[in-house]
Amino acid sequence: MGAMTSSLFYAELPGRAVLSVRGPDWRQFLQGLVTQDVEGLAQGQLRFAALLSPQGKVLFDLFLVGTEHGCLIECSADRGADLARKLMMYRLRAKVEIETADLAVAAIWGANTPTTAMIDPRLADLGCRAYGTPPPPGATLEGEDAFSEHCMRLGVPGAEDWGYDESYPIEANFDLLGGIDFKKGCFVGQETTSRMKRRGTIKSRMVPVVFDGPAPASGTELLAGELRAGFTRSAIAGRAMALLRLDRLEAGALTMPDGREWNVAWPPWLRSQIAD
Repeated sequence: MGAMTSSLFYAELPGRAVLSVRGPDWRQFLQGLVTQDVEGLAQGQLRFAALLSPQGKVLFDLFLVGTEHGCLIECSADRGADLARKLMMYRLRAKVEIETADLAVAAIWGANTPTTAMIDPRLADLGCRAYGTPPPPGATLEGEDAFSEHCMRLGVPGAEDWGYDESYPIEANFDLLGGIDFKKGCFVGQETTSRMKRRGTIKSRMVPVVFDGPAPASGTELLAGELRAGFTRSAIAGRAMALLRLDRLEAGALTMPDGREWNVAWPPWLRSQIAD
């Protein structure tokens, strides 16, 4: 695959699915559930969000797309049915309709992205999201793995990194990637999320790390001297996303159990916000 910055790339994302939410109460309904402001979501606008557990951990990562009569919700395909059931559970008497939308999700990134596409709200360098639209002229067609690698090289974690009911959204950098609106009012899991924000110093974050050799298994321990500094999540040869204790990175030599050295590969957008 060529350099990401020299060409235009298009990848369908079969690992993602779309739900449609519409009806008179759709804004009020979602506003009380998700981490992102929905009241101001305009038609054609894209926002990043999450639906949390009452204890404040990520259940579903979401992209919200404003439509004429409601919104589309992009989520992990393997959890789409679970998300629909969860929304139905919360619906109660709200006048909303929740349906599966037959739309293919795609990512477009590289040079000369279409002006009509929706820029990824997490980070502009990620490119754009597209729903039910064909590849733009001249785009190189790629697989979903290519886009996952693109995200990893930019240091942006994904669903495989935060899992289901395992990670707090701030540890997964949702606050740094535009996924939490702390001014919007109540949402499920808000109490824990707001408390972590108020404390100011977040001890653990998802950060990209680099090393020599093959990808380690997910959950591989990362050591700083004799202390456990964290563990890997998704990985490719030479690079992984990891959940790290930032306060332990200076505790000693950074190694894996097999003796390999590792180092943090701070992306500029992340270093500017949390690194010394």
